[in-house]
Amino acid sequence: MTKWRVIDLTVNSASMNMALDEAISGAVSRKESLPTIRIYKWLPSAVSIGYFQSLRDEVDAELCKKMGVEFVRRRTGGGAVYHDSSGELTYSVIAPETIFPRGITESYQAICGWIVNALGKLGIAAEFKPINDIIAAGKKISGNAQTRRNGILLQHGTVLYKLDVATMFSLLKVPKEKISDKFIADVKQRVTSVTDINPQITEQQLRDALVAAFTEGKEFEFGSVTDKEKAAAEKLVTGRYAADEWNYLR
Repeated sequence: MTKWRVIDLTVNSASMNMALDEAISGAVSRKESLPTIRIYKWLPSAVSIGYFQSLRDEVDAELCKKMGVEFVRRRTGGGAVYHDSSGELTYSVIAPETIFPRGITESYQAICGWIVNALGKLGIAAEFKPINDIIAAGKKISGNAQTRRNGILLQHGTVLYKLDVATMFSLLKVPKEKISDKFIADVKQRVTSVTDINPQITEQQLRDALVAAFTEGKEFEFGSVTDKEKAAAEKLVTGRYAADEWNYLR
């Protein structure tokens, strides 16, 4: 049975969160670290864009700077995501790709099933919606992204705890005429959060449910980022994730 390392809830900058994903991926690839499950938050709030997106086209970078919101390019694909420092929990799963199904949809379904299980522990009925979403009450509650490099699968994703649609779309380059009460109401018809479904659920309860579901049936130990991973991540922050050359790559 595969043994896992679980890095419990930590809070990092946008560039450090993405650098840690890459640094840990390298360590797992070299067999220096166990396959890793990481739960984390973003401070300050941030916008991440998919690897193939244009920052200039997707994000109002000047408004982000005025509001103290960071932005970063991910190594994974997908669309722009607003990460509210108090509105979501994020996870990363970093492990040899041989642990998971070869098919993209099937591997998404395997890991997203852990989130469905976590929400179920909170009394929230949810289901996987291919290719990489989870829906609850008929609305999106979790988005996920994946990449495979050097034999390692990295999947990370968000579980929405609270929803701030107005801030989200003010930072993304949605035509301003679209950001109306009707537009926001339409988005709320398609996206939900844990507290929208049950306001009594605390963030701690969501974190506990995620850890329980992600470790269910696994041999694991709680751990932390190693000194070598941290040093590698710090180099990646300055050399890549905090650099304009990376974030304005496209």
